[in-house]
Amino acid sequence: MAASDIMAENFAPARWLSWPRSPIRIVDWNIDRGLQLRSIVDFLGDSNADVFVLQEVDVNARRTHRLNIAQEIARKLRLNYVFGREFVELTQGSKTSPAYHGQATLSRWKISNSRIIHFKRQSDFWEPRWYKPKLQTFQERLGGRIALAAEISIQGVSIISYNLHLESRSNDELRIAQLNEVLLDSGVYDSAQLVVVAGDLNLNASKSAIADVLARAGFRDVVPTSRVPTTPARHVLEAGRHIDWAFVRGPVEADAGKVHRSVRGSDHYPISFELCSRSGGTS
Repeated sequence: MAASDIMAENFAPARWLSWPRSPIRIVDWNIDRGLQLRSIVDFLGDSNADVFVLQEVDVNARRTHRLNIAQEIARKLRLNYVFGREFVELTQGSKTSPAYHGQATLSRWKISNSRIIHFKRQSDFWEPRWYKPKLQTFQERLGGRIALAAEISIQGVSIISYNLHLESRSNDELRIAQLNEVLLDSGVYDSAQLVVVAGDLNLNASKSAIADVLARAGFRDVVPTSRVPTTPARHVLEAGRHIDWAFVRGPVEADAGKVHRSVRGSDHYPISFELCSRSGGTS
């Protein structure tokens, strides 16, 4: 993807180092396009997090009132943000006023070095075809799944954040291939660098084959989503899916991992966690 597929704006006031440093709090959430924007903003504002890793974020789509959802959240909560375009939503915009869909990473702190990993392996499910019904289920699109990478400097600590949305219309083999692209990319950073991989993986990462891939790359699970579903039940035979995950690599301890099952702003539940250095601070 070209650099134009990234949007970024700064709305956060300047922040200074504080001592003692507090834990770094991170929220990950598939916000279902931002359809329930007021509820989304209320939860994110109340969470008092340092970083927000959001998937399914609309820009200029009919269904979300032509808003730039990441910008709306950033303005209201006085955050900086970067948005990575995943798809052009053909049924939600027009040739002269296109609609986009993708991932957004927001923070009270400086965001820099943002870039997109456009996965090499993709499903062709979303491609426009003449015989497809013009229904929301098929939502014709141009583009493909991505990871949005960014560097965030928090109280003097550098975090490399990977914001993922793996393919929903395929199998785990394809999703693992996409995940492996992110893990390979993260390999350029040494063991002292704090790296966070989070997002909607559309798979259960507690399965041994997937957990082994992550462990070999040095990542550990920081939210108990293998035990608590991250989506509501879709029918009486399903308790919910375990598809939203967060992993960390680096010289930190993770704490307070939680699935917020009381929050109703999306068809996914938010997950959150805190990071502290092993010596008790965040540096």
